[in-house]
Amino acid sequence: MSWSFERVAGPFGFTEGPAWDGEALLFTDIPNDRILRYHPVTGACEEYATDTKAANGLKFGPDGDLYACQGPPGQQVVRYDEAGREHSVVSEYDGAPLNSPNDLAFDGRGRLWFTDPRYGDTSNLPQEYEAVYRADPRGDGEWDIERVITDTTKPNGILASPDCEWLYVAQSDPDPAGASELRAYPLDSGQLGDYRVLHNFDPHRGIDGMCFDGDGNIVATAGSDESGPGPMLYVFAPSGRVLETHPYPASAPTNCAFGEHDLRTLYVTGDGSLYRARTGRRGYTPGHE
Repeated sequence: MSWSFERVAGPFGFTEGPAWDGEALLFTDIPNDRILRYHPVTGACEEYATDTKAANGLKFGPDGDLYACQGPPGQQVVRYDEAGREHSVVSEYDGAPLNSPNDLAFDGRGRLWFTDPRYGDTSNLPQEYEAVYRADPRGDGEWDIERVITDTTKPNGILASPDCEWLYVAQSDPDPAGASELRAYPLDSGQLGDYRVLHNFDPHRGIDGMCFDGDGNIVATAGSDESGPGPMLYVFAPSGRVLETHPYPASAPTNCAFGEHDLRTLYVTGDGSLYRARTGRRGYTPGHE
């Protein structure tokens, strides 16, 4: 049965980065430099943080704090503590600023993985590659950063399997010569092997954001009303097999996260709004099971 989506907040600017905090759904309003918090019980939507420097992807870390990817002018990954104060986590690599951190994931060892593309003008990139990085916590509030993938051109959504065996990366290059794929990189003690292409979306819009369900399947936002099968929520098995597709009611979904008391409601950002649908699946959200 197809999921029935309803718009519950918006329209705002360009919405992204949904993350469930146990009571409400946080998401970013990128052009308005803010993080919003939607309360499903009351329907209220309020500002959680402002001056977020084009914050995009959000995730809660093992410490319970909220982590955010900031595009230009921020160009860093930051952490918000319980008081809402912002702390820089990663702001540069090899002495140069990052390109535009887009999305992030934590693995079962507490390591932070994030994508660093640049959509739009790429004439003056501070980094040589539009790459994927891993940041390892040192225990003193500092992080060691390593560039781990350089064979991507527009890495976007990212997930690390809870068993630390696979890193899933959405290679989503809108250039006709670029690839639009869901890739799986095997992990071995933090080192990545050669990737497998689980799904090829070419020549249509590929995956923007992803999340896991409780069975380890990948729920992903992809497609648009410009070509192909249209805007869609996909459910992929870890092997890449397409288990389900669910049409999205607007032009281009950007990201998704499970929420509410039983984690069976999927929240989806896109088209400047926040949507939700009850599903037959239960989400996997570390720290909020």
